[in-house]
Amino acid sequence: MNNHYLNFSRFFKLSLALLFVAVAGAQTLSAQEGLRYQVPPQSILDLIDAPTTPSVSFTRSGKIALLYERPDFPTISDVSQPVLGLAGLRLNPANTSSAVAGGSTSITVRDLTTGVDNRIQGLPQEARIGNTSLNPDESILAFTHSGPTGVELWVADMKTYQARRLITPYLNAAYGPTVSWTPDGKRLLVGLIPSNRGQIPVENTVPTGPVVQENLGKAAPARTYQNLLKNEYDEQLFDYFVTSQLAYVDMQGNISNLSTPGVYRSASFSPDGQYLLVQKILRPYSYLVPAQSFPYQVSIWNAQGQEVKHLFDYALNEAANLSRDGVTTDPRMYSWRPDQPATLTWVLALDEGDPKNEVEYRDAVYQLAAPFQGQPQELVKTELRYGGISFTDGDQVILSERWNTTRTTRMTLMNIKTGERIKVISERKSDDAYSDPGRFATTTNAYNRGILLTDNKSKQLTLFTISNGASPEGDRPFLLKWNLISGKQDTLFKSQAPYYESPVFFDNQGDLIISRESLIEAPNYYSVNLKNRKATAITNFPHPYPALSNVSKEIVSYNRADGLNLTGTLYLPAGYNKETDGPLPMIMWAYPREFESREAANQISGSPYRFTRLSWGSPVYWVTRGYAILDNADMPIVGGDGKEPNDTFVEQLEENSKAAINYLANQGLVDPKRVAVGGHSYGAFMTANLLAHTDLFAAGLARSGAYNRTFTPFGFQNERRTYWEALDIYTNMSPFTYAHQIKTPLLLIHGMDDENSGTFPIQSERLYNAIKGHGGTTRLVFLPKEFHGYRAKESILHTLWEQDQWLETYVKNRKVD
Repeated sequence: MNNHYLNFSRFFKLSLALLFVAVAGAQTLSAQEGLRYQVPPQSILDLIDAPTTPSVSFTRSGKIALLYERPDFPTISDVSQPVLGLAGLRLNPANTSSAVAGGSTSITVRDLTTGVDNRIQGLPQEARIGNTSLNPDESILAFTHSGPTGVELWVADMKTYQARRLITPYLNAAYGPTVSWTPDGKRLLVGLIPSNRGQIPVENTVPTGPVVQENLGKAAPARTYQNLLKNEYDEQLFDYFVTSQLAYVDMQGNISNLSTPGVYRSASFSPDGQYLLVQKILRPYSYLVPAQSFPYQVSIWNAQGQEVKHLFDYALNEAANLSRDGVTTDPRMYSWRPDQPATLTWVLALDEGDPKNEVEYRDAVYQLAAPFQGQPQELVKTELRYGGISFTDGDQVILSERWNTTRTTRMTLMNIKTGERIKVISERKSDDAYSDPGRFATTTNAYNRGILLTDNKSKQLTLFTISNGASPEGDRPFLLKWNLISGKQDTLFKSQAPYYESPVFFDNQGDLIISRESLIEAPNYYSVNLKNRKATAITNFPHPYPALSNVSKEIVSYNRADGLNLTGTLYLPAGYNKETDGPLPMIMWAYPREFESREAANQISGSPYRFTRLSWGSPVYWVTRGYAILDNADMPIVGGDGKEPNDTFVEQLEENSKAAINYLANQGLVDPKRVAVGGHSYGAFMTANLLAHTDLFAAGLARSGAYNRTFTPFGFQNERRTYWEALDIYTNMSPFTYAHQIKTPLLLIHGMDDENSGTFPIQSERLYNAIKGHGGTTRLVFLPKEFHGYRAKESILHTLWEQDQWLETYVKNRKVD
């Protein structure tokens, strides 16, 4: 068994031993064997080693803040624990949890009224805390601790600040329900490892027959996935690790089982706690799609775990719906109404799920109240696809609709009792950030369910929205008071320069809580009096990167050749003076985005006042190495005039890049002969394309990308056409097709266990071999035990070292004839 789930790693065992280096100037280096993990220069290392900042959440009352300390990067030893890939899941078989689960190390409770901190005591050694949730009266905090042999259930008293392990049996945190409060807050619903699970299945190495897949004439296009089931033994392992026993646990640690063990997708209480909406996976399993596409049944149980209503059995779904607005003809989106004790709602397509069918209404929403014996009642029909209903404490609700083909979103005020459509309050393009009213502020009702926060002082329905505040001045988040009947809008709060201030909590009962940051101030939380804008600090987290304090940062704006406005965030080294220091080498980091219109692509994004928060994959580290950095450089791919955005993908990449380089070179800031381009995932795909089709760059950095689109023939990113419908597009967008033209030095890095759909490690291996076969300059680095995002500190430091070596050789010290 130990080797079973490492087949994919064994496939790359030889590649792991070889890290290739190409020609560097006049010196030729041979393949390196047994290269150990390296570390980057000290200036980068200091930034990576900066202390982490706690994450913060607020209770429903807004009077208490919970501060969660976050650990440093895990070590390679940590991430080298066994990983079992099954049905699209990545499991840790040692403790039956997700292999990518994070966790906090400690919890501090801060009383915002008194300012007093109380650290939760009695936590387990080397705590790895997750799945935190407060009961309705916020007196008990439930959480899990992921130990080396199992996931434990813990609770902490919010008055004594003492934690204790509640039960001895382990939770099943691999899939489905893990832990949630009953609506009365007296018990927890958990998924336990069944007591009779027994020993792990042993593989029979003697085949019992062939592995057969069959399709009988029905079109079943599917995307490419990693970690799928491959044989009967995988099915046995899936059942073993994912099967759980639903049970109640009271605060004395008493356990009451519900029904029988099964592979549960979800289980949610009705608002009154009398019923459970349960989804349970059925056989047959599939070798082509992940678990979320397996057959499953939806049922209503009573609180004792007995089925009272069988709702629907969903068949195996091996076909990807490639249509932007196509949906299943089966019932979908089963959920409880938050404003009633136990009323179920769901949606049915009225156009056979096919957007090509011309109909008056696309969807219908139905409801059925307990005891679920009568005929369903139609709530509303929608002209576009149903997007959800946001409830208030009365009959007036907000109906959301969408149509992805035209990127249309609509919100309508309606009376849910009579069905009257009162007023369309918003209709806009989803990619038009300037017109986005934001998200509605919410509160909880008598059932402790989320509903819209209303202003009770207003005779007409008045709500509050919190928005990112996209504008021609950049993002300026705001809190808005909105009378939906009159249309009157009052801005209660708006971010003011030189800060980026974002509302995070508002209940219309007191002050607004915001997150505030600036170019030189780390994000911290403040309570703001809306009458006088007086801000009182809640947290005081220090600047984690002193070395970046004097680095220059600004959002620069420049035009593409066709007039399209582009932006990017420019970083210049501390103390840099272009008059005395001259033009700098530059790294341009980007990620392409598709737009249906020039108007949407032309909008400004981001804020000039955001604090620089470094992720492991950021290019900003190299500002300490003497580089200019153009981060988040706009890379719009625009459609229109009857063309899809990808019809001119390569041409637009080139125009975007030319605009950035020319602008900064004309400013005297950047040496156009010493510019590197880089990106991760789709950004890596962009990088390889730019090197294949242009001579704009001195080098490229491509991490965990896909380079041959024939490996993703049923769509990728936002491309919905198949390879057979758009053969020229797939061919021309694939840098693998033009590998013989990639002569600019290209560094390829990839996690050996990349689980992301489409970015299999073979993508980098094949591109590397193609470039090498044509005499190009390239290097391929496979990172053991790493997924699409890299986790181990050793891997991250080595990645930074690889990039630094490449940049120093081929960009900063590039020899130009």
